[in-house]
Amino acid sequence: MSKITSTHVRENVKELLKFSNETKKRNFTETVELQIGLKNYDPQRDKRFSGSIVLPSVPRPNMKICVLGNANDLDRAKSAGVDSMSTDDLKKLNKNKKLIKKLAKKYNAFVASDNLIKQIPRLLGPGLSKAGKFPTPVGANEDLISKITEVKSTVKFQLKKVLCLAVAVGHVEMEEDQIVQHIMLAANFLVSLLKKHWQNVGSLVIKSTMGPSFRIY
Repeated sequence: MSKITSTHVRENVKELLKFSNETKKRNFTETVELQIGLKNYDPQRDKRFSGSIVLPSVPRPNMKICVLGNANDLDRAKSAGVDSMSTDDLKKLNKNKKLIKKLAKKYNAFVASDNLIKQIPRLLGPGLSKAGKFPTPVGANEDLISKITEVKSTVKFQLKKVLCLAVAVGHVEMEEDQIVQHIMLAANFLVSLLKKHWQNVGSLVIKSTMGPSFRIY
């Protein structure tokens, strides 16, 4: 059973949006982030969890995506105004760790042609995987823009060495109802991944990029 209510979450979302609207207008769209503090969890001993959920709306419209594609997908990416790289472009990186790290840092996520996906480790080594940005495959018969939208709408939870997690669940230009829905979905999905569910949750906090924190649990 969920330990947070939509009513309580909504009250905090209202305050978050109020602060964002009343402060100096930023030259970018602020992201709304859900920050999670875990408890009664030992990352060294307990099994590390990972999981992802696709939210109904895009929480991070400004995400930078790069398509690693075959000729067909490169054409589709170009038509959509999306950055792309061919196999030859990847080969030019020559498995240089610094260049691959720079590539991983430049983009929030990658999409790759499904017939190219198995070649990524051979072409780039483990760099993208280490950065948590291994490409999402897209098939020849799938709509590339829909796939990119899906990637932008996907929230990934992955426990590493620390007991703090943070994920984007929206932005300040979204409708209040959408933000509330996203927070509820993301929080409850995370709890479903935890060994002792709500007993492993120490705190849940929401905040906009430049705003103060609002504790919802």
